[in-house]
Amino acid sequence: MKVLKLVLPLFALLLVGGGIYVFAFLVPGIDAEMNKVIPHAPYPVSAEAEALHQTLDIADLHADTLLWRRNPEKRYERGQVDFPRLEEGGVDFQIFSVVTKSPRGLNFDENSADAPDDIARLAKAQLWPLRTWDSIYERAVFQAQRLHKLSSKDKNNLVIAKSKSDLNQSEDILVALLLTEGAHPLEGKIENIARLYTEGYRAMGLQHFFDNELGGSMHGQSQTGLTEFGKEAVREMENQGIIIDMAHSSIASVRDTLAITERPVFISHGGTISHCPKTANRNLPDDILKEIASRGGIIGIGYFEGVICDITPKGVAAAIIHAVDLLGQDAIALGSDFDGTVETAFDASELAALTNELLAQGMSEPILRKVMGQNARRFFKSNLPN
Repeated sequence: MKVLKLVLPLFALLLVGGGIYVFAFLVPGIDAEMNKVIPHAPYPVSAEAEALHQTLDIADLHADTLLWRRNPEKRYERGQVDFPRLEEGGVDFQIFSVVTKSPRGLNFDENSADAPDDIARLAKAQLWPLRTWDSIYERAVFQAQRLHKLSSKDKNNLVIAKSKSDLNQSEDILVALLLTEGAHPLEGKIENIARLYTEGYRAMGLQHFFDNELGGSMHGQSQTGLTEFGKEAVREMENQGIIIDMAHSSIASVRDTLAITERPVFISHGGTISHCPKTANRNLPDDILKEIASRGGIIGIGYFEGVICDITPKGVAAAIIHAVDLLGQDAIALGSDFDGTVETAFDASELAALTNELLAQGMSEPILRKVMGQNARRFFKSNLPN
């Protein structure tokens, strides 16, 4: 008994100490390392660019902020997005993408769907509800509920867009939209599309870094197109009014999707191979991008090395200008992939530096306004349910 009395307090102390280490050091450290902003001196912003930036309607098609154990209401020194930084950067419309499964050893070339799941580990380390530990669907629900809880607080001035009318907000309101990064939260059940719609999702990617029940990923092992379940799911998404994101789908899956959809699709975060050839294992070929654009779709240009060659504001601006020249001024938007385990050269608070570079590289004000937000606003206003 004496030994037991000595061991139990020691065991409890180890548990408490381990918990403190995980929550206070390990998880924040992983977050800071995986969502790094390269240290830099303040970027120059001309008076002309600053004045213009203050008048822009700015939209970003992709940020994975809900994945991390951070309170978006507070400004952090780690990561790339929170509400204060979105406000500082002038962002009016932010898509919050939801990551629910990620293969160990993730890469752009080839991943196995059977690889250990790092999001399961992260869910446990961040003490997400038990229901999320073994359910991809529940991870999507939990992250949506996080955003709904934030929107329920008047001080956050946050509206989650579920219909066209939700985009009509005053300047001080941040409009958010929920996107699944891959459709594996369906867990092979077509009825989960309607359930996720009820949870607030209005956009869905079909694949992420691995093949799933719907078909081949650009980074999977098969490179196949849509399965029969995938075709059924695409049709059901279209029926539900869910907009489809093709950012990580295989070429065959994209072609299959375009063959059976009537509504426009989009790419939430990407780039062009013709501007940066080394991104051929991450970006779709130009001919597919042209087809997406010709059908009224938009392409969000990312800020990370996987999709562009130069991640500085100057490099992002050059990638955007090339995409406008290639696909047209109405087809291009911003798609940062902030907080998506990518290294960037600036965070959400520094978007004026991008406005400055677009002007410096010769983009006209009307086109700049489109790229920075008007195109995204128009696309979702056209394609969200009534």
